[in-house]
Amino acid sequence: MTIEEYIQETILPQYDSFDGGHKRDHAETVIRESLQLARAYKADESMAYVIAAYHDLGLRYGREKHHIYSGEILMNDANLRQWFTQEQLLLMREAIEDHRASSDHPPRSLYGAIVAEADRQITPEKVIRRTMAYSAKLYPNGDFETLYQRSKEHLLEKYAEGGYLRLWLNSERNRIGLESLRDLIRNEEQLRAVCKDWFLQQSSDNTAD
Repeated sequence: MTIEEYIQETILPQYDSFDGGHKRDHAETVIRESLQLARAYKADESMAYVIAAYHDLGLRYGREKHHIYSGEILMNDANLRQWFTQEQLLLMREAIEDHRASSDHPPRSLYGAIVAEADRQITPEKVIRRTMAYSAKLYPNGDFETLYQRSKEHLLEKYAEGGYLRLWLNSERNRIGLESLRDLIRNEEQLRAVCKDWFLQQSSDNTAD
């Protein structure tokens, strides 16, 4: 079995049980972005691939320390030792621990910067919809106004000027995306409309079920 087969068959399916903003498609996107950045910075692509695949697995234990748990899951996976040395695995764990947007320190290695940058995925409407999805998970019985106000507060705290999000590699895609997202956040009417569209779609899907 190759490392790619192992990840596809054993690791990525674990994302299927996570919230709407962190399902398998999210992990797959982080993998693609990580590989592109690894090539650009001449980093080890296999390491970048696995780091991206494991980066959010700790969500099964909750969001607050998911980056720590994700690193532990990687280190405790004995199957990885057929492809990586102990030193590589330690570096990969550090990278996973450093990927979180609210981290109080810069990534300790290029690999941490790569997965952090890949994880940002700043596509304005997608970010807003993911934020609403997580708000709905926090408040499963919340009405639109409850979910909207929580989402707006989070978007301002994280993405607005002076927010805690940092772009360690400042990729062009994320830089442009962040500028567009900030424009949307400043436009209250447009922000509310995007959130409302998501809410109505979810309500429609739930009714259909």
